[in-house]
Amino acid sequence: MNLTLRVWRQSAPDARGSIVNYEANDISPDMSFLEMLDVVNERLTERGEIPIAFDHDCREGICGSCGVMINGAAHGPMRGTATCQLHMRSFTDGDTITVEPWRARAFPVIKDLCVDRSAFDRIIAAGGYVSANTGGARDANEILIPKENVDTAMDAAACIGCGACVAACPNASASLFTAAKITHLGLLPQGQPERYRRALRMVTRMDLESFGGCTLFGECQDACPKEISIDTIARMNRDYLKAVMIAKAEPDSTTA
Repeated sequence: MNLTLRVWRQSAPDARGSIVNYEANDISPDMSFLEMLDVVNERLTERGEIPIAFDHDCREGICGSCGVMINGAAHGPMRGTATCQLHMRSFTDGDTITVEPWRARAFPVIKDLCVDRSAFDRIIAAGGYVSANTGGARDANEILIPKENVDTAMDAAACIGCGACVAACPNASASLFTAAKITHLGLLPQGQPERYRRALRMVTRMDLESFGGCTLFGECQDACPKEISIDTIARMNRDYLKAVMIAKAEPDSTTA
């Protein structure tokens, strides 16, 4: 396959960026998108040019670090697929492919396709944990949990924190990410002690991180490589509203 890449290049956070064209020739359709970028970078290095900076780690759709906009779509054209799982057979010989970083105020560009997603870390630190002793592996079967709750919690826990939901949302909202973390802990017995404090603290932190508000467009769930449902946002909103009411009635209960 012979392709033309239009790649966003930006040397530093405060530098002016621009789209630069590259020819990607003799690309195997069995390569992943990241393998294709590796080949392009090897050729740039051989010519003495600076390679394209992009984030990656596991290359198995688990870590969430690989996300980029591909032809205007978060992670590219395939549903339920992270960038590292996208194969070049999804494109056609002769295609022009535009590759850009996530575009969101809360995700400032570090270099080229790399963005700073530490805002997600701060949301997790605000309340994405449990204090209850969960016991050992053999204790898991001792607490009976309705299968529906288990399945819903596991679906939400599949979130890899890639940021595609933010990048796809017209408002750059982080509600799907935050809701997934709140939901999967809030549905399980071990997550109950901090349930409402968690919702209040994580939503408050999200609002402080320059993300936009959620208006339920639904692009987030379409772009999510783990296909997490916006139903989690409804759960988050219910817990948050209850947390606000509890905080008004019992000021110490949600801050302790």
